[in-house]
Amino acid sequence: MSDRGVFDTDVQTLTRFVLEEGRRAQGTGELTNLLNSLCTAVKAISTAVRKAGIANLYGIAGSTNVTGDQVKKLDVLANHLVVNMLTSSFSCCVLVSEEDEHAIIVEPDKRGKYIVCFDPLDGSSNIDCLVSIGTIFGIYKKTGDGEPTEKDALQPGRNLVAAGYALYGSATMMVLSTGQGVNCFMLDPAIGEFILVDRDVKIKKKGQIYSLNEGYAKHFDPEVTEYLQKKKFPEDGSAPYGSRYVGSMVADVHRTLVYGGIFLYPANATSPKGKLRLLYECNPMAFIMEQAGGVASTGAGRLLDIQPTDIHQRAPVVLGSPDDVQEYLDICKKHRK
Repeated sequence: MSDRGVFDTDVQTLTRFVLEEGRRAQGTGELTNLLNSLCTAVKAISTAVRKAGIANLYGIAGSTNVTGDQVKKLDVLANHLVVNMLTSSFSCCVLVSEEDEHAIIVEPDKRGKYIVCFDPLDGSSNIDCLVSIGTIFGIYKKTGDGEPTEKDALQPGRNLVAAGYALYGSATMMVLSTGQGVNCFMLDPAIGEFILVDRDVKIKKKGQIYSLNEGYAKHFDPEVTEYLQKKKFPEDGSAPYGSRYVGSMVADVHRTLVYGGIFLYPANATSPKGKLRLLYECNPMAFIMEQAGGVASTGAGRLLDIQPTDIHQRAPVVLGSPDDVQEYLDICKKHRK
């Protein structure tokens, strides 16, 4: 609303924003179609999440996905929505979902040049207790000629064309980067459109919050234990860091982006390769974080430089404010000597 009490007639919607970015880049419009289709899926998922109890969408769907998690009814719905919207956008050739063991190869008459890797409903273990959940996605361009295959999705994160996530929290927000910074869009249910609310978001150089599951402390590597000790008992007399951990990657990373600080899901004795999936969890979030001026690492190197060998590959991840991540990396380096 403006000061005169009338509606703003020149709002920047996500659709308009993507169209304008595509025009400036002199693109073909294929990426615009893809992102608009993804937006439609997110709006539908958001609606399903809001009325899940009424529609009897809570509870176990009776199967287990490829990564061993129990599949919730909302997971299945979200996966079908994203797959159907993307395949009908005429912009994709390969789809990789957390819920499907193998990549989906789009039928020839609907193919485009993009590859989309996505987690349709991140944090689904939190569905029944109403904690924030989300959708994560990363978009690549097919690099070779010939028939598309699962191998086309095995690209390092530095090749990402665009990435983002939707957060179904107290409101529904879409956070998006096409490699020109990070922008946040809030879903206005009154008009059914995502409205630009934060342009060119930058993370703080240093925060005051650390975020990880300390229930695994028994299995932590020494560098993680040392870093946490420094945050809880600062030797320079400064205030200790606050601890925040939701258990939905989207919620924890979004808070880290907004408030600053550090998010960790490191490797440990029981998960030596980490637990989060590289293609559709770690890489998109690392891309967003770097575009916002933050840092994303495995603890030993840049996350976006990993060459994947499997579509469901796991990786350790630490990301957030540059000063906070660097402090952790300095400790890792010391322990590797």
